[in-house]
Amino acid sequence: MRCKTALLLTTLLIAPLLAGCLERGQPTMADTSGDDDAFCRANNVAVGSQEYVNCRKNRDVQRGNYNARIDRRQRDLGEYMLNHPDRP
Repeated sequence: MRCKTALLLTTLLIAPLLAGCLERGQPTMADTSGDDDAFCRANNVAVGSQEYVNCRKNRDVQRGNYNARIDRRQRDLGEYMLNHPDRP
């Protein structure tokens, strides 16, 4: 009985710590399709037309470029901090 209680207590204490490992640095993807749709519609582009498809593709490319820039800046900051440990 005591062993089961100790195992349950240990599991309850360790579970929150392990839950933090599930994210692995990347936040959950937010659904931005509504924003893209609203943006393209605001520019008077008809849904289903080739211009609409191009608008959505351009928004995807812009988002990908933005994410790549952010990742690159974070990596550069980490490298700078490794190469200059004397500067805070």
